[in-house]
Amino acid sequence: MVIVGGGFGGLSAARALARAPVDIVLLDRRNHHCFQPLLYQVATAELSPADVAWPIRGILRGQANVRVLLAEVTRVDVETRVVHASGLALPFDFLVLATGAAHSYFGHDDWAAAEPGLKTIDDATSIRRSLLMAFERAEATTDAAEREALLTSVIVGGGPTGVEMAGAMVELAHYTLAEDFRSFDPRRARVLLLPICYGPRPLNAAGASP
Repeated sequence: MVIVGGGFGGLSAARALARAPVDIVLLDRRNHHCFQPLLYQVATAELSPADVAWPIRGILRGQANVRVLLAEVTRVDVETRVVHASGLALPFDFLVLATGAAHSYFGHDDWAAAEPGLKTIDDATSIRRSLLMAFERAEATTDAAEREALLTSVIVGGGPTGVEMAGAMVELAHYTLAEDFRSFDPRRARVLLLPICYGPRPLNAAGASP
């Protein structure tokens, strides 16, 4: 059996077969599992990347029927039952594709070039760097309009991640950084949450009460 992806789906599938008479090869292009629900805390400097990433090999260390390979899948030949990945050709009897979800830009894929989503540790550290540098630039500038722009953040998407990210950014400005700057008050920072395709209120798609 070949499992593609070391996220929640891939790991759950591998663990469910721990006692099965099957040899499993688990492929992932990264050597770690990322706990995505906490990425917003990495993006707002509450957690370090190491707090939300665990080696896939370590997670499955005690499962003798699993072999973990660092590889990126380039093609799946369903007729010959072979997965091609990073120069390897891996035959399979059963295949599980658990490659995760992609960002949704709500029909505006051109937005991808402007800002990342929040699916990986690289995304989170990029957002954190941009956020903290905005405060640094606000400290250095003497232009009031520029400072106001630097202290304004926009989050597109009113699902759980967007709402959690907005709250964490407010906490960063109002508590963590509140006493760290001299040229301005970090508590003046604004966070604009734009819920798109979720109805009139944030979290509607997640089943939250109005």
